[in-house]
Amino acid sequence: MAAIYSKLLLALMIFSFFLEPSVKHPLHVSTTEIEFNSKEKNLEISCRIYTDDFETVLAKQFKTKVDLNKPAMHKAMDELVKKYMNTNLQYKINGKNLTATYVGFERDNEATNVYLEIENVTSLQSLSLSNSILYDLFDDQMNILHAVKAGTRKSVRANYPNKGLNVTF
Repeated sequence: MAAIYSKLLLALMIFSFFLEPSVKHPLHVSTTEIEFNSKEKNLEISCRIYTDDFETVLAKQFKTKVDLNKPAMHKAMDELVKKYMNTNLQYKINGKNLTATYVGFERDNEATNVYLEIENVTSLQSLSLSNSILYDLFDDQMNILHAVKAGTRKSVRANYPNKGLNVTF
């Protein structure tokens, strides 16, 4: 009899998982990868954020309809994404505050990739990143930084409410 109840409970849990639209992913995480390109003398930055969370935070912050998948809205979404990223990411390279240039975004399955770059970086000894992506949406948000220089990869993470991510080469 207990085996029947166990199987019934398991079936109900699986069924309810598919019915509950808010259960898309239990982990709130974004990743930012910054690669030093010594040939081009720049930092190439990509941020990967769950699209459903990203659309929610953009709609909340800018009080407008958001759809990162609709081609007709791409230009308007570019502006929102650019403003959001400029507000929530601040960079200090080798002790100097620098600003990233927004390049664009693209959807990749359940995530959105945002691309930025910082030009005129002749060397990379230290990198400090203040990252508050999705902090205004989740109090369990985790942001991960992967920094790459000449094939050496260093990774650090910050959990809400901490924003600071620091790497030295």
